[in-house]
Amino acid sequence: MRVHVIGLGGAGGRVADRLAGDHGDDRFLQGINAFDTDAAAIDALRRIDESRRYRFGDAADGSGLDGDLHAARRLGDAHASELGRVMDDERPSTAEAFVLVVGLGGGAGAGVAPALAEELSRLYDAPVYAVGLLPTPAESSASEVDPVRGSATDPAEREPERPLAEKNAARTLDALSDHCAALFPFDNAEWLRPGETLDDARDRLNGAVADRVAALFGAGEAGDGDSTPQQVLDASDVARAAGGDGEVAAIGHATQAVEAPAAGSRFGLGLFGSGEPAEVDTSAAVSAIETTIRKATRGKSTVEVPEGRADRTLLVVGGPPSWLNRQAIADGRRWLAEETGSDAILSGDAPDPDAEAVFAVVLRSGIDEPARLREIRESIA
Repeated sequence: MRVHVIGLGGAGGRVADRLAGDHGDDRFLQGINAFDTDAAAIDALRRIDESRRYRFGDAADGSGLDGDLHAARRLGDAHASELGRVMDDERPSTAEAFVLVVGLGGGAGAGVAPALAEELSRLYDAPVYAVGLLPTPAESSASEVDPVRGSATDPAEREPERPLAEKNAARTLDALSDHCAALFPFDNAEWLRPGETLDDARDRLNGAVADRVAALFGAGEAGDGDSTPQQVLDASDVARAAGGDGEVAAIGHATQAVEAPAAGSRFGLGLFGSGEPAEVDTSAAVSAIETTIRKATRGKSTVEVPEGRADRTLLVVGGPPSWLNRQAIADGRRWLAEETGSDAILSGDAPDPDAEAVFAVVLRSGIDEPARLREIRESIA
């Protein structure tokens, strides 16, 4: 499906910049923009073309808003139509969905996101999805280390790095749920390694978000006309799976490197029924598909999926055509239905003759509230 991605604020802009760098030539990326009040943050982006970066809100004097969500909301309400017009030369009316990427604990991005989502929904008959980066607990709690002395400080002297981050995130989640078809939270804390700080991990986490956005929304946009999927994934499939009432959804993703067949049809036997023998061992193909589906389901998703259950689930399996064994994909779909308890399982395949790995994407929506989201919402209870 063709999506228009908009990075909002510092965190959202960095993820959009990574997406442009890693996937800028992919067919699914219909358009891309980065919007911020902070001139320095906008200038620091390197992969999004300068014409697609835009600083808004002269009242902010070209700087950030230091987490002031109320000021950001006022700017968002005042400038949402302006930002919509900035996108016009990228033909947003042709996009099948809009994807807003935003750091939920910040100011500028979190403030403008609900107003821009409402504006895009008013103008276009396409769903608006929000990929929201959750603040870590450490950002809203006192630091244990004095930045000057490098030693633990007295509790009375400690100051949180971003004291309003969780409250901002809670209020932004509520506002976005009113204006977006679905919310895709990304739990930064869950993805940190032991002893790793958010600053240390930022590039890796940005890459993880970008890869999952590309895997989900790019799965039905193969560039080779000869590689026709057996089950075509389109925008309506994603919309049915994600939902349309601001529900929380999670994206799981896994890959396994495979070797291209040495001879025979590149379309193989399993999925496409070619008359030429495939050089891929059936047991190897079945194992690769089973492994990636299980890792995408039980491995680390963008946000925790309590007990693995979901109301609706979408499975996409892709890779070299000769590795896409039809029976293995069908078996994986049945296993996923049992694993998630979903009444509705949608699926698609994404053959790519140039791929060097088999991949699986598992989208689950209508999930029980993850513990981290509950903690954030309780910060304003």
